[in-house]
Amino acid sequence: MAGQSDPHLSIFSPSEGMFGPVLSVLQVEFVAEDEIVEIVPNIRMDALNMICGDFGPFFPQIPTKVPLWLAVALKKRSKCTIRTPDWMTVDRLTQVLEAERESPREFQPLPFHYIEISKLLFDHARDDISDAYLVRSLIEDIRDVRFHKVETGLETISGRTHAVKLKNLSAMEVNIVRPFMVRTLQAFYKHDSAQMIQQADNIGSRATLVTDRGPRRDLRRR
Repeated sequence: MAGQSDPHLSIFSPSEGMFGPVLSVLQVEFVAEDEIVEIVPNIRMDALNMICGDFGPFFPQIPTKVPLWLAVALKKRSKCTIRTPDWMTVDRLTQVLEAERESPREFQPLPFHYIEISKLLFDHARDDISDAYLVRSLIEDIRDVRFHKVETGLETISGRTHAVKLKNLSAMEVNIVRPFMVRTLQAFYKHDSAQMIQQADNIGSRATLVTDRGPRRDLRRR
């Protein structure tokens, strides 16, 4: 149920459990800041010409799309409100949570940076999010369920595993899972390679014992 996750465990931290981080939270957030969101300006402003592209012009109460970093910058200066993405509504998140719980081996499609986007919006535009407390609780529960699936799935990895398919993982989930999975598969391959070398040596030794029968004798013709 929404809101029942551990309040002392930060849902947005990548250094959890046995996995350990590859990138810091700030590094993953930095990449997520290029995601496009919609804002509603409350001022008139000419277009902004950036290296990454042109944004604007901006007119009061006319929605426009900008990168998340620019939306946050304008929000901090009280020059806009940020529209909550469609997937961040209570109804949509409730559907996702139910589907996640009903499908123990499947991950529901969510934005690749859903954790980072929601964190940035809660940090800088909480007043623009309807039912912010419930939305945050639902996102926490979704992430808890998805992480449990990941851990359960990794327990099935064996020496015969050549690839692992985890469809619809998010950036933070990939960031946490990747190092553990790589080390595990490398350990299996190293173990299997040692066994194969030993088996090859044993076969070679047996072949030598079979073929090495001393000097050949000429066959006598009758």
